[in-house]
Amino acid sequence: MDTIEALGAFAAFSQGTRLEVFRLLVAHEPEGLAAGDIARDLGVPHNTLSSHLAVLTRAGLIGAERHSRSIIYRAQLDAVRALAGFLIKDCCGGRPEICAPLVAELAPCCLPETTAAGGPVHGK
Repeated sequence: MDTIEALGAFAAFSQGTRLEVFRLLVAHEPEGLAAGDIARDLGVPHNTLSSHLAVLTRAGLIGAERHSRSIIYRAQLDAVRALAGFLIKDCCGGRPEICAPLVAELAPCCLPETTAAGGPVHGK
């Protein structure tokens, strides 16, 4: 990711409804949500939501795929990874212990669930 792409992502996130849309889509990964469901969940009029979805799409933060009569929107998690990487690329000046708390903060949401014995939970 370069500076121009990062600025585009930050501009897209700088509006409250767009940030809420993105966070809602992240919470519904990997299935995604139809535009009508997003509008209903956030209480946003459809025409207003359409504009917000367009901004997020142009910034590369969400994608859309047609399923029958619905368009399903999904968060583009690779874009968020690239944005986070852009922000911390030169972190710590070669001292990883400085960035360790940041990495630790991000890791718990992405770890697989484990059993009491410490092994992965199967069937989830």
